[in-house]
Amino acid sequence: MAAGETWSPLAPKVFPKLPAVGGVRFASSAAGVKYQGRDDVMLAELAAGTAVAGVFTQSNTRAAPVLDCQRKIGNTSCDSGAAIIVNSGNANAFTGKSGDEAVEAIICAVAAELSVPEDRVFSSSTGVIGEPLPHGRITAQLPALVAGLHAEKIANAAQAIMTTDTFPKGAHCNVQTSEGTVNITGIAKGSGMIAPDMATMLVYLFTDAKITQPDLQALVSELNETTFNAITVDSDTSTSDTLLIAATGASGVEITASHGGFREGLHKLMLDLAHQVVRDGEGASKFVEVRVTGALSDQDAKTHAMAIANSPLVKTAIAGADPNWGRIVMAIGKSGAAAERDLLTIKFGDITVAENGWVSPDYSEEQGAGYMLNQEVVISVDLALGSGQATVWTCDLTHGYITINADYRS
Repeated sequence: MAAGETWSPLAPKVFPKLPAVGGVRFASSAAGVKYQGRDDVMLAELAAGTAVAGVFTQSNTRAAPVLDCQRKIGNTSCDSGAAIIVNSGNANAFTGKSGDEAVEAIICAVAAELSVPEDRVFSSSTGVIGEPLPHGRITAQLPALVAGLHAEKIANAAQAIMTTDTFPKGAHCNVQTSEGTVNITGIAKGSGMIAPDMATMLVYLFTDAKITQPDLQALVSELNETTFNAITVDSDTSTSDTLLIAATGASGVEITASHGGFREGLHKLMLDLAHQVVRDGEGASKFVEVRVTGALSDQDAKTHAMAIANSPLVKTAIAGADPNWGRIVMAIGKSGAAAERDLLTIKFGDITVAENGWVSPDYSEEQGAGYMLNQEVVISVDLALGSGQATVWTCDLTHGYITINADYRS
């Protein structure tokens, strides 16, 4: 399926207006890496002094660009300018020595065009695994990309990084401080091969706050756990997952990792983008929130929640509007985290479905079936064992997922 061919029924009505962030300029171009007739490369130029932090996939088959970014994060001076370059259509993963050579060629070319150090250029690739990246097509576009850099072109950048996405994803917020206003904006791509093991997609966040790299890294690593690490579409972790955040300092407003307003604003923006990825889940027709309370620990709660959210049986039941609460019981039982059958309470929205190890006496199948017709579904489980809790987000599993992935390489 070509990017943007049919918009998800859960998609936002419009792409949000994303104001310019001081110290960042964007450009996009059509390199023909895989897709024809659309932009497939984006470049972001970052001003001198920009701090860059990130989190990455924990896959043991990480792509060459991911490994390169991981080596650089936190190990370079923020005094010079920096850049981020991303291509779609080819993941440059499982490509051996040629993958490393492609990354080096792209990094060196970007560094030369923008007059920035090579260790301040961060690259990402997304798309098909196992095919050599035709990096010459990307480097050939660099003069045009640099000439086209503009602070207002972030929407174009969001479209250029799409693969099976049906809509570009963006979000923005303002944070008011005693020293002035701080802007945070971001774009993301992700639709399939989404499972939490860091950030589960490609995400690029930009702020004009002045914050040190260690504080920025600590903040994004922490907030990632309850945003991008709390979503799943299909339980598959990508080889290319990357989240980069750049703080240019252009506002002059100094922020620390403990700043409540900035933390809240960044968390809200990250959660917005994470939800957009789920809403664009391949073939998705329903957005699902899974809440688990009463676990022995927060980690146990998340283990149970992810077992429910990742279960093909649960997800297909939701797709068919079948209130099959027995499948939720199954998922809890298989998760490996502590649970006691006769203490469980399960709800669909405000409807108590099961309690004390059995179906609730006040529950009717008609109630549950009616609720499951909703486009947004909330499943709640109380384990009654402790104070641990977690919330994760997923989507249903439809025939559309099979259709998209059965011919992905064709």
